[in-house]
Amino acid sequence: MVQTKIWFKEDLRDVDFTRVTELLNHFGLSDANEQVQYATFKNSHGVLFAYADEELIGCSRVLSDGISQAAIYNVAVAEAYHHKGIGQKMVQRLIQRYRHCNIILYTHPKTVSWYQHLGFKRMNTGLAIFEAQHAAWMAAEGFTVKEEAEL
Repeated sequence: MVQTKIWFKEDLRDVDFTRVTELLNHFGLSDANEQVQYATFKNSHGVLFAYADEELIGCSRVLSDGISQAAIYNVAVAEAYHHKGIGQKMVQRLIQRYRHCNIILYTHPKTVSWYQHLGFKRMNTGLAIFEAQHAAWMAAEGFTVKEEAEL
């Protein structure tokens, strides 16, 4: 049986942004095209990609000042590679790289408990303003808490 080599990369060199776009769009993490995804990752403080042999199977990025604050975004792993510890290794690598910072994470409500298992704590004070075109979807998916006026 041939063993698949899982490896990680922390730069943009030779990254297939068509594949990054497919991953992020598949999981509803973005609806942007390849050019926008490239610009988004290029403008991030840190990036991390996971590969199975030569196939791009995961991506993530970090926004940070590099000193005290960091935010992890766009963690995605191809479904065929779920439950193999790849996403966990990716997040742990990012936590290790930014361990000197306060790290926040923005994720889908369905994955909150998975991140709690990795040590993230829920916050009582997180607030957001969403683009008008995304606000309804964010509410429907459970990203936002219904305000008393909306009940």
